[in-house]
Amino acid sequence: MDPRIERAREIVAREAAAVQQVGERLGPEFLRVLDLVLALRGRVVTAGMGKAGFIAQKVSATLASTGTPSIFLHPAEAIHGDLGRVDAGDLLLAFSKSGETEELLVMLPHVKAVGVPVVGVTQERTSALGQHCDLVLELGRIDEVGPYGLAPSASTTAMLALGDALALVVQEGRRFGPDEFARFHPGGDLGRRLMKVAELMRTGERNPTVRTGATVLQAIEVMTRTPGRPGATSIVDDGGRLLGFFTDGDLRRLIEKGLPNPRERNIDDAMTRRPRSIRPDTYALEALALLHQFAVDQLPVVDDGGRLLGLLDVQDLLNLKIG
Repeated sequence: MDPRIERAREIVAREAAAVQQVGERLGPEFLRVLDLVLALRGRVVTAGMGKAGFIAQKVSATLASTGTPSIFLHPAEAIHGDLGRVDAGDLLLAFSKSGETEELLVMLPHVKAVGVPVVGVTQERTSALGQHCDLVLELGRIDEVGPYGLAPSASTTAMLALGDALALVVQEGRRFGPDEFARFHPGGDLGRRLMKVAELMRTGERNPTVRTGATVLQAIEVMTRTPGRPGATSIVDDGGRLLGFFTDGDLRRLIEKGLPNPRERNIDDAMTRRPRSIRPDTYALEALALLHQFAVDQLPVVDDGGRLLGLLDVQDLLNLKIG
């Protein structure tokens, strides 16, 4: 094996060990931080210098996207005018492996002066940062894994894991679910996956529908003139409740039976009764999985009372490129 692969695996293993160490150290102090964050009236303000600052920015972004208002404050900018971004009701989450970062230490008294509690994420609570914090999430001693142990590596990985643990457990405490997540992530692949069937279903003239008692020919005519020609139609009663579903496949099977005048037959005799359907509040990704599971291309969309609302076509989901 190429020795570079062996070295890379060693680095990954040592970083994984650092993360595991941080997990094993979690205890009552972590729970107190959780309660403090959940009770906040303001925001979680994260801060850090250098590589720790990048981790602080990521943790802030994760908090904000999972229901906890948060901003990142650069310590050097803070002591040159940006301290006004921190106010009573906020919490400062300060990241520093050594706990001796000068810019961070300079800003702490000014933050605490306005009544903002400080939580330190650092190697040891005996550090200067640890001694000035209200609560400390200790990383424990972590040796960096790069040449000469100089570049932040295992320590920043451990900080990131700890920040994620805090943000995501807080998310659970807020009962921040898919609906809220979708509101905060409207764009990109994630936003598309969290769209609901109600946003995608075909309605109005794009939703082929015939009444009970119609003929197969009438059903075919409706399917043919429907924009997009989905190759299926729902059958409803006079109250709009779904009774059955008729597809191109049903038509082929009807013809294969060799019955006389198949187009004149009552649609009630040719349709699939009690067809599978889907609710409008189903997420797009779940809907696609159901279509694959049922091996169908369309599903009628109904409300809790069984009334037809629209038609979901697999093509509409594939166009979202979530498959």
